[in-house]
Amino acid sequence: MAASLRELRQRRNSVSATKKITKAMELIAASRIIKAQQKAQASAPYSRELTRAVSAVATLSDVEHPLTTQIENPTRAAMLLITSDQGLAGPYSANVLKKGDQLVEFLDEKGLDIDAYVTGRKGIGYYQFRERPMLGTWEGFSQSPGYAEAREIAQTLLDAFMKPTDEGGVDEIHIVYTRYISRISQVPEVLRLLPLEVVEADEDDKPADPGEMHPLYGFEPEPEEVMDELLPLYISSRIHYCLLQSAASELASKQSAMKAATDNAQQLIESLTRQANQARQAQITQEISEIVGGANALADANAESE
Repeated sequence: MAASLRELRQRRNSVSATKKITKAMELIAASRIIKAQQKAQASAPYSRELTRAVSAVATLSDVEHPLTTQIENPTRAAMLLITSDQGLAGPYSANVLKKGDQLVEFLDEKGLDIDAYVTGRKGIGYYQFRERPMLGTWEGFSQSPGYAEAREIAQTLLDAFMKPTDEGGVDEIHIVYTRYISRISQVPEVLRLLPLEVVEADEDDKPADPGEMHPLYGFEPEPEEVMDELLPLYISSRIHYCLLQSAASELASKQSAMKAATDNAQQLIESLTRQANQARQAQITQEISEIVGGANALADANAESE
């Protein structure tokens, strides 16, 4: 019984230490969510005005750009999969990987070959374990992505898109990321990045009001050259947006997972405390019974000797 009581106390101390760790991780994730939201809000005005400029060039000119031209019979597509670098984030990475597998299955049914590009150690490990080829990988910035990383990814994907398919290029580019809705809701989504479908949106990424007045643009030197400059910036901006959304979603999922772990640890501590109290009471009762039994036996022995 003493050994059992000692084991229960050791388990309770171990769970208490784990609870402190999960509580700290929950608070850290909660503080970082605010920073991730602020970064997304700070980039919204630039992204909105850039989207309007691209829309103006695309609609007010007759430019046929390779990034906006739909291929009649596409044969190859690229998929950018945005996952996390760390674990302990609940089903965050698993949901993204599942959405990516669904996209691969959908494109495969259409007869398209898939080139995978993956960000985040979880996604990279998932593909390496299953021996799936990856044409590009990035890691180390899933919780705090910067514009430099988005620009590097965009350049890699643009190079693949501009290359002919018989030379290893692609006809379509899709992004699988997690859209942040609230701290309790994050939804994995698929965004077709190229060929470009420009849709204007406000800061909350909602479609703009059709009746809203838009500024008139003048194109200098020519619409073709303006398009050549604006479209890469637009692609980088959209990838940066997806990275920021995924970062906020990862942190929110981690906060929820750590809160659940902390609550479960508290319940386990209470259960172990009750079990330890019961074991201690049983031990005391047994010791009292042994003392009483010994005293009775000694009294009986003295009575018989007399």
